[in-house]
Amino acid sequence: MDADGAWEGGVMGRDEVLEYCLGKAGAWQDEPWDGDVVAKVAEKIFVFLGSDTVGLKCGANREEADELVAAYPEDVWKMPYIGRSGWNTVRFGGAVPDDEVFELIDASYQTVVAKLPKSRRPS
Repeated sequence: MDADGAWEGGVMGRDEVLEYCLGKAGAWQDEPWDGDVVAKVAEKIFVFLGSDTVGLKCGANREEADELVAAYPEDVWKMPYIGRSGWNTVRFGGAVPDDEVFELIDASYQTVVAKLPKSRRPS
C-alpha cells in the first residue's frame, strides 16, 4: 500500500488483506472461533479471512450480492449461513481484480459502520 493506503499491486494474499482491513478507522482483529480470523469495527465483523478467501458483505440483500456471483462464478460464492443476508466469499488471486477486492472490503466496512449507533462509530 502506498502512503495514502491505496493498493500498489503485486500479489495479494491473506496478510495484505488483513493489513488493509486493520488500516481502517476503529478496525481490530479478532478470533471468535478457534483459528478463524475476522476484522471487526466496534463489535461487528466486516471481514472473515480464510487462507485464500475473504468473506464480506456484498449487498443489502441476496439479490444484490448475487450480481457479483454472476460476474465471477468461479471465484465468488454465497457464504454458508449468512449468505442470505448479502454475504459472499471472494477468492483472492482469481478472476476478481485485487483493486475490486479492496473496493468490496471498503463497501463491507462502510455498510457495517453505517449500521452502528453513532456513539460506536469510529471518528
